[in-house]
Amino acid sequence: MFGYIRPALDRLDQEQKDAYQSAYCGLCHALGRRHGWLARMTLQYDFTFLAIVLTAGGSEGEERLCRRCPVHPFRKPRACLTGERMDAAADQSMILTWHKLSDDVKDHGFFAGLPFRAVRRLFGRAYRRAAAAQPDFDAETRLGLALLEELERVRSPQLDRAADAFAKILACAAQAVSGEGARRALGQLLYHLGRWIYLMDAWDDLDDDRRKGRYNPLDARFQGQARENRDYLDTTSTHSLRLAGAAAELLELGEWTPIVENILYTALPAVQSAVLDGRWKEMRDNKEKTK
Repeated sequence: MFGYIRPALDRLDQEQKDAYQSAYCGLCHALGRRHGWLARMTLQYDFTFLAIVLTAGGSEGEERLCRRCPVHPFRKPRACLTGERMDAAADQSMILTWHKLSDDVKDHGFFAGLPFRAVRRLFGRAYRRAAAAQPDFDAETRLGLALLEELERVRSPQLDRAADAFAKILACAAQAVSGEGARRALGQLLYHLGRWIYLMDAWDDLDDDRRKGRYNPLDARFQGQARENRDYLDTTSTHSLRLAGAAAELLELGEWTPIVENILYTALPAVQSAVLDGRWKEMRDNKEKTK
């Protein structure tokens, strides 16, 4: 995905930080166990949030096990969240990563796309295994990306239609949880979060897309005047976050409640402000250096 969905760690207490870390490390181990060591390199904050909301309701066999990090072998073993839903999150993460690499291949042309082709080839077997475990999610991802590709081909000005196509991909991840009410609420949470991600990424890529002559849904919608419509994007993106928060209120999140609330109500508004102000890439890079 894109790395936007991360907590405001300075607003969490130590117990909450440890819980978040258990999901982060648990997803890393699930990726490695199910899809090979290289799959760990695809780990992102966005996927960790997906793992958290999938496991929040609890599932049979879920537990925290202390395991050593293969990337930091001399570090003290950390608690890792395990269970069926963590495995589902790992499978869905791999599916999204593979399709994102496929999209990068198309976006960068033949020669510039060669590195992406090489990386995608490395994950071919892992993707097929994940798709076999999560066929509905893979099918929905394919449908959504096919629609996005068609909208891109005709340089469609229908911003909401493009955002809707991407949002529906994430919403399908909710099928991994049991209970109709929980699935519906989680689907709404992921849908509105997906819409928000799509809008943030479109704004973040605006200058690069213009420079390379690529389709950007915001510039298409506003006929090259996207920057002059910042307030519109701010308003509609904030509305998506509010709807995501309203959906989260309907879920039984248990110990994850303060962490999810931290992300939705504190971290993401700050990320949105940074993206719209052009500060996000520098802020993200600085955070990565201090991880």
